Amino acid sequence: MANSVNVSILGTGNVASNLAKGLSKSGYAVMLGSRTPAEAKKKMGALPADVTVGTLKEAAKFGDVIFTAIPFASLPETIEAIGPENLRGKIIVDNTNVLTPSFEWAIGFSTSGAEELAKLVPGARVVKAFNTVFAEHMGVGTLGKEKLTVFAAGDDEASKNVVRTLAESIGFETVDAGPLKSARYLEAMGILNITLGYGLKMGSRIGLRLVKE
Repeated sequence: MANSVNVSILGTGNVASNLAKGLSKSGYAVMLGSRTPAEAKKKMGALPADVTVGTLKEAAKFGDVIFTAIPFASLPETIEAIGPENLRGKIIVDNTNVLTPSFEWAIGFSTSGAEELAKLVPGARVVKAFNTVFAEHMGVGTLGKEKLTVFAAGDDEASKNVVRTLAESIGFETVDAGPLKSARYLEAMGILNITLGYGLKMGSRIGLRLVKE
């Protein structure tokens, strides 16, 4: 069943392709945004019928909800290429891991990557989510028989609910993590997940879940 919400994903890497497959399976039309769409299509190969690839500006225009599946350091130049004015009114899901090119924590304590992104896109509604999930789990929301948790932080309740609905349609469970400043903690959780998986050699077949009674 087709969904009335269109989703764009900035990027064409593993995170983007897995998210696209999971969202397409859940009935969402998806457009991936690339600086070089023709090359990206060749590289990615076959995609579901309702997943398309366009330019960054085309993706920004298409999506009601826009994921940032690109390196954190690339965000400013990507927003500039799109034009902040083309993102007004959009829900932007910041799923970046806030790392420098040398994989050090880039920002934290008194602000977050998501809060800095919000400054670049006035009039958009930024939600921090999905950054604590490895790419291979993005399209299914589960690890074995366990549902993984997507934590969503944002200042606009309606936008958070839209993002949580997207995540739950894939198969995740979701938790409202409070205002956007909670991204400071989610970004640290994402880096811990990467440290466990790659720094401490646990691999990517791990994930986070909030357990509650």
